Amino acid sequence: MSLYIPYEEMKSTIRQAMLKAGVPEDKAEICAEIHTASSADGVESHGLNRVPRFIDYLERGLVDPLAEPEIISSRGAVERIDGHLGIGITNALFAADRAMELAKVHGIGCVALRNTTHWMRGGTYAHRTAEKGFMGISWICTESCMPLWGSDEMSVGNNPLCIGIPRDGSPVVLDMAMSQYAYGKLGVYELAGKQTEYPCGFDEEGKMTYDPGAVLKTKRIMPTGYWKGSGLALALDLAGTMMSCGKCTHEISEPRDGSCGGCSQIFITYDPNLFGDYDEVLKKTEARVAAVNAAHPSDPSRPVQWPGEGTAKRRAKSKERGVTANEKVWEEVCRLAAR
Repeated sequence: MSLYIPYEEMKSTIRQAMLKAGVPEDKAEICAEIHTASSADGVESHGLNRVPRFIDYLERGLVDPLAEPEIISSRGAVERIDGHLGIGITNALFAADRAMELAKVHGIGCVALRNTTHWMRGGTYAHRTAEKGFMGISWICTESCMPLWGSDEMSVGNNPLCIGIPRDGSPVVLDMAMSQYAYGKLGVYELAGKQTEYPCGFDEEGKMTYDPGAVLKTKRIMPTGYWKGSGLALALDLAGTMMSCGKCTHEISEPRDGSCGGCSQIFITYDPNLFGDYDEVLKKTEARVAAVNAAHPSDPSRPVQWPGEGTAKRRAKSKERGVTANEKVWEEVCRLAAR
């Protein structure tokens, strides 16, 4: 059963749960805002739903709430940062902001963050960059949690790739996992008792299925574009490891220290006003966005949208009626806050 929780109530409850788990006040405030905003944008899997697991990781010592990111090497527009297994959200925000600072100086900035933890919704950082007027590309390299094409075991990271494009209105933000449906999204479908619209993975007989529960059981999620998503996930793994000099996928997988424990993340930021023609660039962007909306829909009831358009609509709706929450998850977060 779904509930609608006022935005500020959800945020304050998550914040209290974070504080009870030992997160410092400033970081608890930031994390509560990001988790609530993710749910408000329709990404409950990495918003409210992820809070109990994050607190479990804190209490098991898999995330150090007191750790701070450290710049360990720098050359021109490129920096390498060690996250010291600190909170993934605050580490990623630090790295994204550093990439923007470098782009202000050099026109482009690249930050490779290693030894960090789950950044939650990857699109958070693409939104942040684009809303500040920069174009951003970021991805994460994590433990094996998806089968390579042709394999029946988890053998590559499901590495989300995020691209943020600034514009006068809501930014264009692509936030895509390397699987057709991420595990968190499958969990949302399962909680709602729904099948997926497209095949989401393979069941115990090795057959494609629309049943999220069957795929959560086998851990054989469907790579986006079949072999293409599998290949892209591997390429992102290799590129991220090379840039960060962090752990390879199999090195992250072996300790089994929770999802994304010890992972690497890459943040590349470009200043679109580098050559002083930002107004012209924005005009081209607006024309392209308008052309997307003008594309003839295959289903008249579902107009064609650009990446991030639906997010902006869901955010506005959540602010008005409240943020969608699964009843059981909300009860668990309230319990954690009341300890």
